[in-house]
Amino acid sequence: MRNEAIRLDGDEHDYDTLLDAIGERGLVLLGEATHGTQEFYRMRAELTLRLVVEKGFDAVAVEADWPDAYRLNLFVRGEGHDQAAPSAFDDFQRFPRWMWRNEEVLRFVERLRDINLTRQANDRVGFYGLDMYSMYRSANAVVDYLSTVDEEQAAIARKQYAALDHVRDPQRYGYEAALGLRPDCREAVRQRLLDLWTLAPEYPAADGRNAMDAYFFAERNAQVVASAESYYRAMFGSRAASWNVRDEHMVQTLFALQGHLRALGSAGKVVVWAHNSHLGDARATEMSRGGEWNVGQLVRERAGAEAALLVGFTTYTGTVTAAYEWDGEAECRQVRAARADSYEGLFHRSRLDRFYLPMQGEAALLLREPLLERAIGVLYRPDTEYESHYFMASIAAQFDAVFHLDETAAVEPLDTAASRLEMQPV
Repeated sequence: MRNEAIRLDGDEHDYDTLLDAIGERGLVLLGEATHGTQEFYRMRAELTLRLVVEKGFDAVAVEADWPDAYRLNLFVRGEGHDQAAPSAFDDFQRFPRWMWRNEEVLRFVERLRDINLTRQANDRVGFYGLDMYSMYRSANAVVDYLSTVDEEQAAIARKQYAALDHVRDPQRYGYEAALGLRPDCREAVRQRLLDLWTLAPEYPAADGRNAMDAYFFAERNAQVVASAESYYRAMFGSRAASWNVRDEHMVQTLFALQGHLRALGSAGKVVVWAHNSHLGDARATEMSRGGEWNVGQLVRERAGAEAALLVGFTTYTGTVTAAYEWDGEAECRQVRAARADSYEGLFHRSRLDRFYLPMQGEAALLLREPLLERAIGVLYRPDTEYESHYFMASIAAQFDAVFHLDETAAVEPLDTAASRLEMQPV
C-alpha cells in the first residue's frame, strides 16, 4: 500500500491521477464516510470544479431533496430570485439542515455560479437533488406547475393528492397506510405521474429550454411523490425494503437527469455526492446479505462498470458535525480513533497520513480481504460505535479508488456561523 498510494500534498496536483483515471467516463460518484466532515465536502468541491472545467461535466447531483436543491440549481445557473448564495439555501429546512447548509457547500455554489456566469446559458452547470423525502413539497410543486400550463389537470392533481393531505406528516401517513387506517393513495400518485408523461408533448413546446426545465422539474416532483409514498409505507416493513425504494429512486433520477441534459444538447456528464454507503457497490458489503442494493451497485449494473468511477473517502479520527438522536441538535463531536481491525485502522498504520489509493495492482488484491469499515451518517453514537457504525466490506470491490485522511475536522453549519456572527460585538 505504501508503494502504490499517492500522498496528498494539499495542492492542485492532488487529483491529477484521479482525473486521468476518469478518462471519458460520464459518471463520477464521490462518497464520504460521514455527513459532517469539512474535508470531504471541500475535496469533492475541488474535484468537481476540475471535472467541470477540464472534463466537461455539466451537472452535480447530490443526496438532497429534489425541490430544495433545485432552488440552488436556479441560483448557480444565474436564474431564480435569489441575489446571494445564503438565501438560496433557505429551502433546506428538514433535518439534518447542516448536511447541505454548511460553509463548504456555500463556497462551492458561489464558485460554480462564477464559472457559469462566464458561459452561455445553455452551457451552464446545474445542481440537483436525488432524494425523495419531500413528499408534500413535491406534491405542491406539481400542482403549482400544472396551474401555469393546464388548470384542468391541476384540479385533477389536487384530488389525486388529497389522500396524502389528511395529516401532513409522512411517517404518520406511512404508518396509517401500511395498517389500512387511511385510503390507499398508491394508484392516485402513480396515475398523476402517468398523466404527466402522457401530456408531456403538449407542455414544454412553448419556449424552449425554460419550458423543458420547468416540465422536468414537475415530472421529477411527481416521481418523488410516488417514490416517497412507497418509501413511507415500506418504513413499517423491513429495512431492506425502504432502503431499496430510496436508492432505486436516486438511480432513476440520476439517469433521468442524464437523459434530460442530453435532450437539451449537453453531454449529460454528472458528478454525484452522497455517503459511501450509497455510492460504494453494495455487493461488496454485508448490505447485500440483508437484501439491500444501493446507487453504486445499480449504476455499475445498468450503465456498466466502465461508465462510472466510484470513489470512497475515509477518516481515522478527528471531529464531525452530527447529532446524537434523530431531529437532535447538530454538535461538533470527537470521532474515536478507528478500530485496529478496520480499513481505517490499516490505513492509519501505513503512516502515510493523507493519500489517494487506486484500487488496482497488488494492494487492491490484498484489500479485497473483508474488514470492518466505519460509516457515520447524520447521527454519531460513540458509546455504541461498533454496533452503530461498523460493517464488513471488501473495499477494493466496493470502490475504484479511495481517499484517506488520518485526521479530519467537523464541517461548519451555516446556522452556527450565522449565530457566531450575531454574537460578535459591534
